[in-house]
Amino acid sequence: VARRLSLRKHPECHSMAGGRAIEHLAQTGNQELLTLRMPMQQYRNCNFSFSGLQNLVNNAIVQKEKEEGIQEGEILSCVKDVAAAVQHAVAVHLIQKTYRAMLFCIKNSILPSKNATLVVSGGVASNQYIRRGLQNLADANDFALLCPSPRLCTDNGVMIAWNGIERLRAGLGVLHSAAGIRYEPR
Repeated sequence: VARRLSLRKHPECHSMAGGRAIEHLAQTGNQELLTLRMPMQQYRNCNFSFSGLQNLVNNAIVQKEKEEGIQEGEILSCVKDVAAAVQHAVAVHLIQKTYRAMLFCIKNSILPSKNATLVVSGGVASNQYIRRGLQNLADANDFALLCPSPRLCTDNGVMIAWNGIERLRAGLGVLHSAAGIRYEPR
């Protein structure tokens, strides 16, 4: 979404990563000026998907560009509102599906009856709006929320390396020879 909105060209966001730029602009945007249907509402499961939401956002951006008479790649006057609506839709989708997962785990006695913990990491955990929503969800369901510091949530390479260190320490799934492994760049 940040790429499609050309946020690298936005004066407030030119040096920010996409997710951070969306969060920054969303702080002063009006999420109600763009209505986005929640993805996968018809499925009563815990799966996440953002491809449908991405299509809705792309279509909305095209419509707004037509309304404003601008070309793709130019900054919309309502870019903050689009950012706010997208961030809110992503947060609601994550919260709804996480809540379903929590209920499933409780119903099937998968979690301890006391001291259940919701762990959130990765880039999504560095978004404070989403974090607050998940904190409210955890609080309402007597779960602790555990999130790494935002500075540790921004680079997947760091998270993968940390996972590798933990697996090496535990002796789990460690490959001691790279012979026979074929690497292909994308």
